[in-house]
Amino acid sequence: MESVVVDSRSEVDAPSAVKERLEAFAGEVLGEAMNRPVQVFNGGLYLRGLVEQGPRKSLEPMVARLGEEADYQSLQQFLADSPWEPALVVRVAERVAPAIDVQAWVLDDTGFVKDGRHSPGGKRQYSGTLGKIGNCQIGVSAHAVGAKGTVPLGWALYLPEEWCEDPERRRRAKIPAEVEFKTKPQLGVELVQRAAGWEVPTAPVLGDQAYGENTDLRERLDDGGLEYVLAVGAETKVFGPETHFAVPARTGARGRPPSRPRPDRQPESIGQLIARIGPDGAQSVAFRDGPDGEPATSRFVFVCVRAAHDWAKRTPCPPRGMADRRVARGSRTADRLLAGQPARRHPTRAPRAPGPPALEDRAGLPPAQGRVGPRPLRGALLPGLAAPRALVTAAHGFLTLERLCPRARRPA
Repeated sequence: MESVVVDSRSEVDAPSAVKERLEAFAGEVLGEAMNRPVQVFNGGLYLRGLVEQGPRKSLEPMVARLGEEADYQSLQQFLADSPWEPALVVRVAERVAPAIDVQAWVLDDTGFVKDGRHSPGGKRQYSGTLGKIGNCQIGVSAHAVGAKGTVPLGWALYLPEEWCEDPERRRRAKIPAEVEFKTKPQLGVELVQRAAGWEVPTAPVLGDQAYGENTDLRERLDDGGLEYVLAVGAETKVFGPETHFAVPARTGARGRPPSRPRPDRQPESIGQLIARIGPDGAQSVAFRDGPDGEPATSRFVFVCVRAAHDWAKRTPCPPRGMADRRVARGSRTADRLLAGQPARRHPTRAPRAPGPPALEDRAGLPPAQGRVGPRPLRGALLPGLAAPRALVTAAHGFLTLERLCPRARRPA
């Protein structure tokens, strides 16, 4: 994007130059989504508040740091009620993604600690961020992750069923009537499908076991032509590489002839499969730099399998989207599996197994979390959530471009 590219002949920028680039960036990104000068002005102030130093990114402390330029009531109205298109701001990813060498799209969820019963979606629930069950909100996110940075592709607030089914709580939290219960995988795959329609480089979708074990998510990614590397548990049932599928011969003169292929053996768990293959079938692979700068290594088993979920109900079996390429990432117990790109051929033919370094490099990518992150979204009511999260995404994008700017100041 021309307005934020700088001449590298000067060693560092003055703070005023950074401010000028932020103002130009805000004018271009926000101008596409807003139709009133006061909206662009308040949006630019909010971006400054997110980017500038300060431990708290909620509205009141940001207004205090911004000084006389910022009016609390005007900014609050801008975030909660002003009519503009936050979805257009989120598409800032189209400007940032080409600069970061995208290698993967990451699906994840983040927990925000909450007290009380009135914050939308807040309840006692498990959060991986907390590492335990606690009273919190859960936000689902999709990020494009590259060698040079990350950029958000979208955010969604998870609303538990008890929230969606309680009219009084919905009314107090101003949750629109059209918002229905959706699982975290459903929210995640919708974010991915929306971003797939943008001018952003696509890459394999990464996700942990909560997403990998959701068959509908995998099938929807496959239907959209998207590759994926998703963790599933050791108890997940699969058909091993030796399994042969064939339509049984007709056994009688009456009734319809068999049409569904049947396997010549029963499915087995991934843990059993890896144990059967044994340590001699695993490979040691270096897949990313460790904390000491040395390559981190792990044991992988590369083998073709077919998912066994609902196989008896499907014709043919398994269908496209179920004949998954799989790579098992072995640790001491060697009981994790990462599902790769579904086969693009006849479903009864074994797909080619992935090998180093196609999938395991992406399996080792760290979570996508940024300095502005999703934390400013805490406390926002649902109707006002789209605006803050769009501006957080824009701030994240600007900081990523600044970090790649050759004249940007670096900490000593």
